Amino acid sequence: MTQPSTPTYTLAELAEHLDARLVGDGSRRLNGLATLKDAGPDRLAFLTNPTYLKDLAATAAGAVLLHPEHAAQCPVDRLELDNPYLGYAKLSRLFDPLLSRPPGGIHPSAVVADDARLGEAVEVGPLAVVEAGVELGDGVVVGPGCVIGAGARIGRGSRLHPNVTVCHGVVIGERAILHSGCVIGGDGFGFAHDGDGWHKIAQLGRVVMGDDVEIGSCSSIDRGALEDTRIGNDVKIDSQVQIAHNVQIGDHSALAGCVGIAGSTRVGRYCMLGGGVGLAGHLTICDRVQVTGMSLVTNSIEEPGVYSSGTGAMQNAQWRKNAVRFKQLDEIARRLARLEKRDPQG
Repeated sequence: MTQPSTPTYTLAELAEHLDARLVGDGSRRLNGLATLKDAGPDRLAFLTNPTYLKDLAATAAGAVLLHPEHAAQCPVDRLELDNPYLGYAKLSRLFDPLLSRPPGGIHPSAVVADDARLGEAVEVGPLAVVEAGVELGDGVVVGPGCVIGAGARIGRGSRLHPNVTVCHGVVIGERAILHSGCVIGGDGFGFAHDGDGWHKIAQLGRVVMGDDVEIGSCSSIDRGALEDTRIGNDVKIDSQVQIAHNVQIGDHSALAGCVGIAGSTRVGRYCMLGGGVGLAGHLTICDRVQVTGMSLVTNSIEEPGVYSSGTGAMQNAQWRKNAVRFKQLDEIARRLARLEKRDPQG
């Protein structure tokens, strides 16, 4: 593979890319991003959180990306933008050396089926396997050790980091990013019990993913049992997430680390699930629902909003007392009902 190099841009080029207001020397060349404290004259710093405003006056950065309300306090050249955090996100991709280097072609140790169809500028890394009938769009990067199962399709501009597994028949949209160790299209957890042992149910569906999806490392998205598991456009899934068979996730939703979703649950559009959230099976979560970290959802949610469950951490002695009270809740409720029945007016 070609060794990544660090791209450089003039401040004017960066301003044009962001449609930001440039104040200063547009010909200044910058080769990366850095914090206000660490940036040198060849780096662009950024101010997205007022907590770090104290570092602005002493910065040695070549330029700073910030909101216009802080412009008067900036001692160096600057780019002004109403949403500097979004600007930072866009610039981070410009300076990513992996995205700027030329494609490395097909490595001699890779195994690519004769009938696989590869678009232009496709890269297949060392020891990767591309099985029969696979379609890879223009600019797809398949990292070292990846396996692409028979008949899978991956849209243009997608990148698979090392050791990703895309199982047979899976469909992945354009510009996807799949991080190391994730498995897309493994078998769902389906078994029938005969009273003595388990009998496996063949998982006959696929996983179908939209465009601009990102999947974190060591996450698993199971193929459908009969219908497809579906992941919408612009869905962002963190590391170590488990999505079971036949789940559907709507466009623009985001799942933090260690989320678990049981089979056949449907998550709407623009939903956010915090770290460690668990969704029981066969539920429907409507659009624009936020579930806070470590919550367990056992019923469908029909109204947008923020939902939580569980209790916060506390000293063990207090928790033990509360746990005893929790076991007594049913009896307390019954006693309260009897009292209210005797005296309805309270």
